[in-house]
Amino acid sequence: MNSELQDYSHKRLNILTGEWVLVSPHRAKRPWQGQEETVSNKKRPSHDASCYLCAGNTRANGEKNPDYKDVFVFTNDFAALQKDSKKFIVDDGLMKAQSEQGICKVICFSPDHSMSLADMSVKSITKVVQTWQNEYTELGKESLINYVQIFENKGAVMGCSNPHPHGQIWSQSTLPNEVYKKDIQQLKYYQEHKKTILTDYLTQELEAKERIVYENDSFVALVPFWAVWPYEVMIAPKKAQRNISEMKPQETKHYAEAISEVTKAYDKLFNCSFPYSSGIHQSPTNGNENNHWHWHMSFYPPLLRSATVKKFMVGYEMFGSPQRDITAETAAQTLKKICK
Repeated sequence: MNSELQDYSHKRLNILTGEWVLVSPHRAKRPWQGQEETVSNKKRPSHDASCYLCAGNTRANGEKNPDYKDVFVFTNDFAALQKDSKKFIVDDGLMKAQSEQGICKVICFSPDHSMSLADMSVKSITKVVQTWQNEYTELGKESLINYVQIFENKGAVMGCSNPHPHGQIWSQSTLPNEVYKKDIQQLKYYQEHKKTILTDYLTQELEAKERIVYENDSFVALVPFWAVWPYEVMIAPKKAQRNISEMKPQETKHYAEAISEVTKAYDKLFNCSFPYSSGIHQSPTNGNENNHWHWHMSFYPPLLRSATVKKFMVGYEMFGSPQRDITAETAAQTLKKICK
């Protein structure tokens, strides 16, 4: 490893967004006297009669869930985006706004209330991936949908209001901010080099082997050079693919294996059900070729030093730029030791 990057404050460039992150490795040894989170390792029941997402239960809007056996998808009862939202534009000097249409869905990964992706078999996670593929394709066919965002919030510390294993899909008519930035950066690189930026980046990472957490024939899981969150991980296909619908069946299984390894490693790291927000960034569904896109999945976990110490994005990070203490290389080596 570059010793200067491990000992001195510096900035690292996120090649996908064009933004910088401040790294302060010398601060990792500072004593912690801040807030500590409450950790609950209490075993949940496989079925909770009060859970709105469990099979056979009635949701808040009065609809009853079917007695599902694996993956269950439904339109969000309290969707942030409306499919039938009235179209309008407000252009009043510096006061600008426009309507946004969309479709929001909830995807239950398993009928077992006690599970998380880390507890599920690769076969079961593969069914989740296949559902993601189907939803991306079907929602993308809607004329009003130009982007499909698949994500999961796990754990109360990440604002998840229901512990049942589930994620969400928000699809909308315009590109959200993070995707818009990545669209611009990837297109610029593709136009200059005639290949995706992640193709070259993954080649460099696989040669360096400093930040690799796990890899199989089709995928690599790594702590990005520019990672912001302490144990942030990105999973990406080794060969360029625009979106998850382009995976072949064997690649789908390999992707599920990578998700399984990463989430299991998280749980073992601090011996707790590890909280995180994860999401897939992939090509828009706007009808363009989008050959510059190389899809990837990111995990943003907040835990810093233990199951009770959380990283807060405050102060300088809110008004200046993101900052981290533990280097990407140190985090990667820690997680790699836990994986197979």
